[in-house]
Amino acid sequence: MKFSDQFPSMFNRFFENDLFDWSTRNFSNTNTTLPSVNIKEDVNGFEVDMAAPGFEKNDFKIELLNNLLTISSEKKVENETKEDQQFTRQEFSYQSFSRSFTLPNTVEGEKIMAKYENGILRVVIPKKEEAKPKPVKQIEIH
Repeated sequence: MKFSDQFPSMFNRFFENDLFDWSTRNFSNTNTTLPSVNIKEDVNGFEVDMAAPGFEKNDFKIELLNNLLTISSEKKVENETKEDQQFTRQEFSYQSFSRSFTLPNTVEGEKIMAKYENGILRVVIPKKEEAKPKPVKQIEIH
């Protein structure tokens, strides 16, 4: 039995708030596509993988306020063209974006870690010890 089966409302809320709230919490003010994310869960926590090729780790800002995790970037892209060239169309550029996720109360906010490698920003969100599933305890009968 998965942990999410035991607490479906908490687990579903983690995803629903992101998927169905496209207000100011999820935006790109440069008319570019928002980076895609994969969210995985195991007994130890959640892992958010964001596809963001062409960035440097310093281009990201990750903040946690209460239970709201926000990943954003304000990358400035310089258009590099030769003297006799100009862009007639330029689409592949994540210039600035913000994505927010409401985290369940069962995560350990102080221990969130992030790493950027090979175009993927990976954010590891550990669960509190009391939220991890416990093995069945056998009780001795006297």
